Amino acid sequence: MKLAETYNIAVYVTNQVMANPAQMFGDPTVAIVEYSCHASTYRLYLRRGKQGSRVAKLIDSPNLPENEIVYYVNAAV
Repeated sequence: MKLAETYNIAVYVTNQVMANPAQMFGDPTVAIVEYSCHASTYRLYLRRGKQGSRVAKLIDSPNLPENEIVYYVNAAV
Protein backbone atom coordinates (compact mmCIF):
# COMPACT_ATOMS: atom_id res chain seq x y z
CA MET A 1 0.00 0.00 0.00
CA LYS A 2 2.84 2.38 0.84
CA LEU A 3 4.54 1.85 -2.55
CA ALA A 4 1.27 2.31 -4.39
CA GLU A 5 0.52 5.58 -2.63
CA THR A 6 4.09 6.92 -2.85
CA TYR A 7 4.62 6.23 -6.56
CA ASN A 8 0.96 6.36 -7.69
CA ILE A 9 1.10 2.84 -9.13
CA ALA A 10 -1.26 -0.11 -9.18
CA VAL A 11 -0.29 -3.16 -7.15
CA TYR A 12 -1.65 -6.52 -8.27
CA VAL A 13 -1.92 -9.16 -5.55
CA THR A 14 -3.04 -12.73 -6.19
CA ASN A 15 -4.36 -15.21 -3.72
CA GLN A 16 -4.73 -18.96 -3.89
CA VAL A 17 -8.15 -20.43 -3.18
CA MET A 18 -9.30 -23.91 -2.26
CA ALA A 19 -12.63 -25.69 -2.33
CA ASN A 20 -14.57 -26.14 0.89
CA PRO A 21 -16.48 -29.42 0.42
CA ALA A 22 -18.54 -28.83 3.57
CA GLN A 23 -20.27 -25.78 2.04
CA MET A 24 -23.68 -26.79 0.74
CA PHE A 25 -24.86 -23.52 -0.88
CA GLY A 26 -23.13 -20.61 -2.55
CA ASP A 27 -19.52 -20.41 -3.71
CA PRO A 28 -17.47 -23.27 -2.20
CA THR A 29 -14.10 -21.53 -2.71
CA VAL A 30 -12.33 -19.88 0.20
CA ALA A 31 -9.12 -17.86 0.28
CA ILE A 32 -6.13 -19.63 1.79
CA VAL A 33 -4.53 -16.37 2.99
CA GLU A 34 -7.12 -13.92 4.33
CA TYR A 35 -4.92 -10.86 4.97
CA SER A 36 -4.59 -9.99 1.27
CA CYS A 37 -8.37 -9.56 1.07
CA HIS A 38 -8.38 -6.91 3.78
CA ALA A 39 -5.41 -4.95 2.40
CA SER A 40 -6.82 -4.51 -1.12
CA THR A 41 -9.11 -1.74 -2.37
CA TYR A 42 -10.72 -3.67 -5.22
CA ARG A 43 -11.34 -7.42 -5.17
CA LEU A 44 -11.90 -9.34 -8.41
CA TYR A 45 -12.81 -12.99 -8.70
CA LEU A 46 -11.53 -14.48 -11.98
CA ARG A 47 -12.82 -17.83 -13.20
CA ARG A 48 -13.39 -19.92 -16.30
CA GLY A 49 -16.75 -19.60 -17.96
CA LYS A 50 -18.58 -21.66 -20.56
CA GLN A 51 -17.23 -22.42 -24.05
CA GLY A 52 -13.77 -20.92 -23.56
CA SER A 53 -14.93 -17.70 -21.93
CA ARG A 54 -13.63 -16.15 -18.73
CA VAL A 55 -15.58 -14.26 -16.08
CA ALA A 56 -14.31 -11.33 -14.00
CA LYS A 57 -16.53 -10.52 -11.03
CA LEU A 58 -16.07 -7.37 -8.96
CA ILE A 59 -16.65 -8.47 -5.38
CA ASP A 60 -15.52 -5.49 -3.33
CA SER A 61 -15.06 -1.84 -4.28
CA PRO A 62 -15.34 1.41 -2.32
CA ASN A 63 -17.53 3.10 -4.95
CA LEU A 64 -18.75 0.50 -7.49
CA PRO A 65 -21.56 -2.04 -7.19
CA GLU A 66 -20.91 -5.78 -7.42
CA ASN A 67 -20.95 -6.79 -11.08
CA GLU A 68 -19.41 -9.24 -13.53
CA ILE A 69 -18.32 -9.33 -17.16
CA VAL A 70 -17.68 -12.21 -19.55
CA TYR A 71 -14.61 -11.95 -21.78
CA TYR A 72 -12.54 -14.08 -24.15
CA VAL A 73 -8.77 -14.44 -24.48
CA ASN A 74 -7.70 -14.91 -28.10
CA ALA A 75 -4.33 -15.59 -29.71
CA ALA A 76 -2.58 -12.48 -31.06
CA VAL A 77 -2.55 -12.20 -34.83
